[in-house]
Amino acid sequence: MMWSPWQLVYRTAIGCMVLEILIHNVAQGLNVCMSGSATSCEECLLIHPSCAWCAQEEFGRVRTLMSRCDLSQNLQKRGCEAYNIENPRSTTRVVKSEPLSSKGSGPTQYDVIQIMPQKISLSLRPSDQTSFKVQVRQVEDYPVDLYYLMDLSLSMKDDLDSIRNLGTKLADEMRKLTSNFRLGFGSFVDKNMSPFSYTAPKYQDNPCNGYKLFPNCVPSFGFRHLLSLTDKVDRFNEEVQKQMVSRNRDAPEGGFDAILQAAVCKERIGWRKEAFHLLVFATDDVPHLALDGKLGGLVQPHDGKCHMNEKNEYSGSTEMDYPSLALLGEKLAENNIYLIFAVTKRHYVIYKNFTTLIPGTTVEILDADSKNIIQLIVNAYNNIRSKVELTVWDQPEDLSLTFTATCQDGQPLPGLRKCADLKIGDTVSFNVSVEARGCPPPGTRQSFTVKPVGFKDRLEVSVDYRCDCGCTHRARANSSRCSSRGQYVCGTCRCDTGHLGARCECHEGEAGAVYQGACREAEGKQICSGRGECSCNQCLCYESEFGKIYGTFCECDDFSCARHKGVLCSGHIKSHGECHCGECKCHAGYIGDNCNCSTETLSCVSDDGQICSGRGNCACGRCQCTEPGAFGDTCEKCPTCPDACGTKRECIECRLFNSGRLADNQTCQRLCKDEIITVETLKTEDPNAVLCLYKTENECVMKFTYSEHASGMSVLTALKEPECGAAPDAMTVLLAVVGSILLVGIVLLAIWKLVITVHDRREFARFQSARSRARYEMACNPLYKQPITSHPVETDFSMYSKSYNGATH
Repeated sequence: MMWSPWQLVYRTAIGCMVLEILIHNVAQGLNVCMSGSATSCEECLLIHPSCAWCAQEEFGRVRTLMSRCDLSQNLQKRGCEAYNIENPRSTTRVVKSEPLSSKGSGPTQYDVIQIMPQKISLSLRPSDQTSFKVQVRQVEDYPVDLYYLMDLSLSMKDDLDSIRNLGTKLADEMRKLTSNFRLGFGSFVDKNMSPFSYTAPKYQDNPCNGYKLFPNCVPSFGFRHLLSLTDKVDRFNEEVQKQMVSRNRDAPEGGFDAILQAAVCKERIGWRKEAFHLLVFATDDVPHLALDGKLGGLVQPHDGKCHMNEKNEYSGSTEMDYPSLALLGEKLAENNIYLIFAVTKRHYVIYKNFTTLIPGTTVEILDADSKNIIQLIVNAYNNIRSKVELTVWDQPEDLSLTFTATCQDGQPLPGLRKCADLKIGDTVSFNVSVEARGCPPPGTRQSFTVKPVGFKDRLEVSVDYRCDCGCTHRARANSSRCSSRGQYVCGTCRCDTGHLGARCECHEGEAGAVYQGACREAEGKQICSGRGECSCNQCLCYESEFGKIYGTFCECDDFSCARHKGVLCSGHIKSHGECHCGECKCHAGYIGDNCNCSTETLSCVSDDGQICSGRGNCACGRCQCTEPGAFGDTCEKCPTCPDACGTKRECIECRLFNSGRLADNQTCQRLCKDEIITVETLKTEDPNAVLCLYKTENECVMKFTYSEHASGMSVLTALKEPECGAAPDAMTVLLAVVGSILLVGIVLLAIWKLVITVHDRREFARFQSARSRARYEMACNPLYKQPITSHPVETDFSMYSKSYNGATH
């Protein structure tokens, strides 16, 4: 959604106002320093890193408690000189920082530096964070010591045959990566005791006795060091060719015993301090772990020390349990050794899980006959050298460390202490933030070490704590400022037993109930209104995180007044009033309990000069629209109002046709700011648009629609020209009238004819019905007698004459 310029300005102003209010609240109302109720400089420093203490002798408001602990800027505003403010900060000082080396060989190989700086001193105030930067570089052509530790159990016989000439081939490949390479060799099987190995008498000299596939092998052993690290690789080949495999009873091997001895027996193995240490562990099965030794009765945990006899064999194999993963990881890191697990594919997953528990460890898949061992070692070496990961040693419990890594892409990565996909010679950096969570006993100095995994280089960090104040060391006992009854320390009196008061001027008995009546506003009221202490018959008001408490009985404050939208007396940026003893005192131009109501009406005047466009009332400097459908800052928008079309008509007239009451350019431009769109055909389907029509001076009809967009802009859509119809033709009208009369007559005749026809048919039907009933009655009713009597007519007229004659007698 697009915002108009005025909306952007309005929203920006609101945002600034909110930000200012928040800043003010932090600095003034929600003051964590004063809410902590610190009574000494040391207590003040522990509340928050932003808190400072004023040690100035004459400082603070009269009759106020605990006002010396505050924000430093507040203390200075209240008259405390800067040199009297105790506000120690955490600092970082670089003690030793020699530049990083670029190469690891040559005459300077013993002084190679891969981490910078090397020593740092930190001075920490509790909860006050400080930081330092660490740079690490994997230098080129760095010396490499590689110790090959091989499983010589029976299942590794074909692997032993494959590495007969490993030394020469491996040296040739490694010299492509470094000009200073040394190689050593050791082997392991398992503890030579039940149930791990065959211990019956017939197996003591040959555990393979009776095993048809391979009848001859050497007795089991825990670990045997065969060749110290040397650059004479032919000796490696010679030593390998002498070896024979052994046989143990269970599937797991005792390889972790061998790894630990190879790590801690530094002099026997020959690890060089200035070299990169690689320990290759080749096996085709899983290892025994700590507590497995209890199966053979070994309850003593491994002590993590070197136990090599004069035959260079591990002498503690049958005396101590297997080492734990934690102990193994600790000793490898302590001696800067990278461990490479070279294992068969079916055991890859379990050893991969070990790498997550042992820092500086990788795992590679070994072929069944170890033919890929050289490429495996080269790949593992390149993988190790492409990563830098920091570890922390001897971190004090009360220190919190957070890391941010900046790798080769230059982007900071908060929370990470590792960089990957590096090239030899790349430099990476880490920002380390340190925070003390508390204060140890006075005079305590601690230290910790930051060290890249597998590097001999390290950063030593010493730590001291800034938990005391300088003014404490200048305390004066039996000071006259304390009525010679206490110690004057950092601007306050610490009274001797039995005395109290700001200057130790009162005895404890004077603080009894009899003497506290002067600290009550009235009988039954709380002492000092519950917001202070009665000392020597007068109230000392508490400091509040919300503001100032004052008054003879601490009955007043400057923060309990009415608020508007969370703002005291409606204003910080432009104050509308001030809080005095719980009541808002409004500035000129504002009224109300919280001074939020402005008496100005200028903001309610619309462009046409009316208050709220005649559609509402001005209250507190804002329009309250009373006309249904009206809205806008001055109620100027109202598509459904009765006068909406009339108001907009004047703008259509002046803007499109330069006519009407607003034809004057300045008036038209000032009042008619709506967007007007002209069209050939006016569409009226929009339900939110109001259709307006009016008749022009030449009897034409002008049509337009009026709508309000979501952006707040009014839009008028009007025809380009009014619609004007032509005068009707007289003959056409006459013919139309005559035709209409004839049509009406014909319609009336047709209706009359229809009515007569319907009536006649009904009468005929009635006649037919009566006739049918008469025939039925004649035929079926025995009592029926014809109402008509018929007589035969005689043609002999003589009877009439006789009768006539008889009548005459």
